Amino acid sequence: MRNKADKLVIENAKIIFRNFSGKETKFNRAGNRNFCVIIEDSTKAKQLEEIGWNVKTLKPRDEDDEPRYYISVTVNYNKDHKMTICMITRKKKTFLDEDTVGTLDYADISNVDLTINPSYWSVGGKSGIKAYLYSMWVTIEEDAFADKYAEEEFPNDEIPLF
Repeated sequence: MRNKADKLVIENAKIIFRNFSGKETKFNRAGNRNFCVIIEDSTKAKQLEEIGWNVKTLKPRDEDDEPRYYISVTVNYNKDHKMTICMITRKKKTFLDEDTVGTLDYADISNVDLTINPSYWSVGGKSGIKAYLYSMWVTIEEDAFADKYAEEEFPNDEIPLF
């Protein structure tokens, strides 16, 4: 089983249940940073499940709709775990760290491209694949005034103190 899963690359990903800040909720322990990514193709979702990924199902809201499949992805800022998260606007790219990644929880996102790293686990006779974020490039939908008030005067965040 260990050699069957490669990194999962998804372009134009749909992400849901965002908790990049690790905020405690009734569904999340404090400090656990995560989100879920929709697996659009049901055949692909079944293939992933067969090799050990923990694919879950969102029940349809309407009886005529098809169920949607998703994977929960862990965001781990660990020294041993390489991870890149970049937020992209029209004017700049900003690499996010532990202190700034929480801004994605409420951002208006227009596109996400990501790579998920499989991590194999086996406990008490059960086994599977846990999904860890490897890289994510997030394009932010900016409002109508973003260009007007962009800080072109200080492009490298070198804002002088007056």
